[in-house]
Amino acid sequence: MASRWVLLLSLAIVSVNLAEADLEAIFVFGDSIVDVGTNNDLNSSAKANYPYYGIDYPYSQSTGRFSNGYNTADMIVKQLGDYQKSPPPFLSLTKRMSTFNTTVLRGVNFASAGSGIFHETGQKFGEVIPLGLQIQQFTTVQANITAVLSPDKAQRLISNSLYIISVGSNDLFDYQEKPTVPPETLLINLTEAYCNHLKDLYNLGARKFAVIGVPPIGCVPAVRAHNTSGGGCQEEMNELARAFYNATENLLLEFSIAFNGVKYSLGNSYAITMNIIHNPRANRRHPFF
Repeated sequence: MASRWVLLLSLAIVSVNLAEADLEAIFVFGDSIVDVGTNNDLNSSAKANYPYYGIDYPYSQSTGRFSNGYNTADMIVKQLGDYQKSPPPFLSLTKRMSTFNTTVLRGVNFASAGSGIFHETGQKFGEVIPLGLQIQQFTTVQANITAVLSPDKAQRLISNSLYIISVGSNDLFDYQEKPTVPPETLLINLTEAYCNHLKDLYNLGARKFAVIGVPPIGCVPAVRAHNTSGGGCQEEMNELARAFYNATENLLLEFSIAFNGVKYSLGNSYAITMNIIHNPRANRRHPFF
């Protein structure tokens, strides 16, 4: 079932605008949906580098992916070019500086489990890397690419690369645990902060964005377990997730109009997940998995 969800989401994200593009590299930002091992190198409780994570990964290796095998980042990049899995995590690359400059030319994964759009999101886990700091790490990569290539070639690589972003769920989780403002105010603040991050990436040369919308967070098992109304999905949290997806949809449309050259795809993980929940027989395990 999880593999089916990942495949459907991957196909939804790889739209015609992005699938037909001549991509130079792939850069991944976000949370546990696309983290491939960043948090292994952090003092954080949000880790997945132990059994039985990775039980279906080659050699049953626990890589730090919050998955039994490959995750969403892996499945998306497999649809693009000759990638076999997600680009490696930034922090792991910094341990091998002798190959850093050449490896980053194909892409880097900056995603950190537990992180969010707001800088303070996920602090309960200890050390996480919020989206803003992930983008700061990307500036280091950009500088290294420019040092290896000529400025013109570096600019061309950056603008012809794909930027995958999966973020927002942890901001909503933190809000539900301790709401300090009305939901409407949260959505305004969250969307504004998200927009600023997108602008930062644009100013660094990013033009092609593949964004993953937040899933139905009210259906997460841990949330359902604490639902006093029967253990089903928590509708209040799902309503917040739907509202943020709509806000993200509007944000991306306005962003693409305001900034020249922007192309984007938005994967509706909420709709895909709910379809699988409500139609389990129609979404049985696919024979390819």
